Amino acid sequence: IPSFLMFKQDADPIKAEVMSNHPVRIEMAWSLPSPDDRVEYDFWSTPTDLVSKDFQKQFKDAAQALGDRAYFTPHMYIYDGIKSGCQGPDGENQCYNLCTNNGRYCATDPDNDLDKGISGADVVEESLRRTCIWHEYGKENGVGSEWWDYVNEFMFRCDNEDYFASKECVNDCLAHAKIDKAVVKKCMQDSGGTAEDNPNEILENELAAKDAAGVVILPATFVNGAAIRGALEFAVIFKAICSGYVAGSEPDICTKCASCPNEHSCVMNGSCHGAAAQGSVSNSVFLSSLVGLSLFFSCVGFIQWRRSQNQVREQVKGILAEYMPIDKQNQNDDLALTEEDAEFS
Repeated sequence: IPSFLMFKQDADPIKAEVMSNHPVRIEMAWSLPSPDDRVEYDFWSTPTDLVSKDFQKQFKDAAQALGDRAYFTPHMYIYDGIKSGCQGPDGENQCYNLCTNNGRYCATDPDNDLDKGISGADVVEESLRRTCIWHEYGKENGVGSEWWDYVNEFMFRCDNEDYFASKECVNDCLAHAKIDKAVVKKCMQDSGGTAEDNPNEILENELAAKDAAGVVILPATFVNGAAIRGALEFAVIFKAICSGYVAGSEPDICTKCASCPNEHSCVMNGSCHGAAAQGSVSNSVFLSSLVGLSLFFSCVGFIQWRRSQNQVREQVKGILAEYMPIDKQNQNDDLALTEEDAEFS
């Protein structure tokens, strides 16, 4: 029997109704908190996360379309090296190349090879860089177009063991995303850096935020503080954000696209009905193709009909050609018999 727990103050009125032999109907529903006309959503991931790549490639369009009606905050998931025992009693790093700041902040080795490829320390440094980009270019407006651009450039150019930790590749990504590398470098150094045996303020804040949110599975997304369960897809997160507004305060993009069959295409074009869904064709193209196919098959049918008519004619001519000599021979035979009969007579 399905069952669930309720607080006593909520259950007492229901019990009273049941004991009075009154019918009771209860609806159990899941909904997002809707405190105001602006939605806050958080995204947790790592620079080496494979599951969230498609989401990160697409969701910039939604972040820009939502504008100031939504506030986006990206978070980088790292491990507390001190709690994990990666910093020894004398402050030395005891986890090889998995950590920075003498074992304070750590990440798992993405290629499971400590001696080559991408190290955990590389992941922590890239996590700090992305967080600094957000602080400098996205924290104020909650959209962070430059952050999205950098992440996509990095996935395209540097997301492999040969270039992941390459300063040249990183600088190239920053340049393509129109981000000042000096500003990002200063942010990383001012927060505490990654080389020295001292805390890093930004990474400490990420650890505290991770514990406060209770993040244990990656990637993770929160809308108005509520965890979003399900696949990390454009449609899922976009609909969740649009559900987080107070009724009647939804932005136009949610009204137009939240119920559209192809949300991403709708967000990109600003209209559900005015833009063809991805993978489909417009009405004009469809009609033109239909007319073209009709003409093509009509021509093929006409050619086939003419060919069959010609074949029938040739067959008839052949049959007639076979019978004509026989008729002539029969006529000659008849004449010969008549002459012989005349002689005998």
